[in-house]
Amino acid sequence: MAGLRLGPLLRYADGSCATVWVETSGPCTAEVRCADGARGTARTFRIAGHHYALVPVGGLTPGTATEYEVLLDGASVWPPADSRFPPSVIATPTDDDGMRVAFGSCRWAAPPAGGKDSVGPDALDTLSARLAADPERARPDVLLLLGDQVYADEVSDATRHWLAGRRDLDRPPGDQIADYEEYTRLYYESWLDPEVRWLLSTVPSCMIFDDHDVIDDWNTSAAWLADMRATDWWQERLLSGLMSYWVYQQLGNLSPDELTADPLYAAVRGTPDGTDALRAFAARADSDPASVRWSYRRDFGRTRLLMVDSRAARVLDEDRRTMLDPGEAAWLREQILEGRGDSDSDSAYDHLLIGTSLPWLLPHLVHDVEAWNAAMCGGERGERWARRGEWIRRGADLEHWAAFPSSFDALGDLIAEAGTGPGAPATVSVLSGDVHHAYVAEPSWAGRAPDARVAQLTCSPVHNSVPLSIRLGFRFGWSAPARALGRRIARHGRCAPPAVSWRRTGGPWFGNQIMTLTLRGRSARLRLEQARANRDGTNVLRMITDRELA
Repeated sequence: MAGLRLGPLLRYADGSCATVWVETSGPCTAEVRCADGARGTARTFRIAGHHYALVPVGGLTPGTATEYEVLLDGASVWPPADSRFPPSVIATPTDDDGMRVAFGSCRWAAPPAGGKDSVGPDALDTLSARLAADPERARPDVLLLLGDQVYADEVSDATRHWLAGRRDLDRPPGDQIADYEEYTRLYYESWLDPEVRWLLSTVPSCMIFDDHDVIDDWNTSAAWLADMRATDWWQERLLSGLMSYWVYQQLGNLSPDELTADPLYAAVRGTPDGTDALRAFAARADSDPASVRWSYRRDFGRTRLLMVDSRAARVLDEDRRTMLDPGEAAWLREQILEGRGDSDSDSAYDHLLIGTSLPWLLPHLVHDVEAWNAAMCGGERGERWARRGEWIRRGADLEHWAAFPSSFDALGDLIAEAGTGPGAPATVSVLSGDVHHAYVAEPSWAGRAPDARVAQLTCSPVHNSVPLSIRLGFRFGWSAPARALGRRIARHGRCAPPAVSWRRTGGPWFGNQIMTLTLRGRSARLRLEQARANRDGTNVLRMITDRELA
């Protein structure tokens, strides 16, 4: 009899339907059965010896929260008989309820092998414990995980020991992840955490990858990629990373209608073993990135979420370097502007959320250094500076939106257009992580003033190290002297001023933390909470800031 290996994860949910993801120990029929009579079934599919199902659940009643159980071949496997958590539920909020959107990025399941830095309590664990202790408390309507859900290049002591039992760690890639089976180990370690497992079973989630889901600085530059492709281990690592991402994260990002129309999902489910079909898809994503779209859109009533791939969609050639390939950029523009009417009453949405793992607006010094570096690598100061620039780019991780100046300006222009004129939303928020601190930055444009309140909202990490060097570096990076230094560096690179200016209006805040946007009508409120340890050994989320955005 098949057992439940991982999950359930409540992924998509709207007013009438939902999807629930599971990994099982063998082939079976997975069923989700709700207390109100709604149900759904799906036969598992097989990838590289592992079995999965994404169960669609229809017939849900809007404005309700119904308990559910998971059955495999008719036998109940969730909730466990000895569970210390409340029953998992599928909630279907209505537009009148508003939206609570929690988000963050960068989560170690456990500190990496040999790590010496103090990590502190996990913000997701702490959020889960708070919700479990008070089931009637308002909970997020969706959890956005903005990258680095797993760390393929920084494994825990337990995973390192497991890797050593299956191959020689003295051969590349050493104690990093090498293949699909090893990726399954990362997800197993991360999502089997009891608090996180329960949280993901009862709060819908949307996910997008960042670099550590594959490797640090993934797709930094064309030269970086050429060096990686010259190794004898990179191809398997990348294909396995993309395959596992599709199974464990991307599938659940899609709506039931999108799943029905997805040819890869049909191919994987229509064969006894979908490994070859998925591997061919991953190989195509590697050889022709523009042919695959990892970005996606979700509409939550009057809130539109666009999760943007800022890793795999890059154009890396120095003479045409962009964060998004032309097709991806056109898709983003179409999704932002679709449904915009000619009057306020015709507006398509009240709030626009742009999820991108990498922040659009950075500390001014960091932005100027990245723009300068892009100019150096592009040959602005000659071949010698180009070689130095590439070395600096890799060593200092200079590969955010600022390192793609044309893309930085294009995104700013698009945001200003979306937020201006009849039908403009009340807020446009760029949600990001990656940089291991939290802050709020607000842009302004010369000669134009969007009607929407626009903000860069950055929250990182959920559970990771924040050493003193990062704290000092980013505090200085936001300072006035740093801004002046950045201007001098930008002048050396002959960099054009960015099309937008911005100011920090909150932070920087350091710690394991999570942000929550509460959206109701055309109002928006932001809360940042940090996980802290009490003297009695318990952990709590402490409010750091709570402010109105609109």
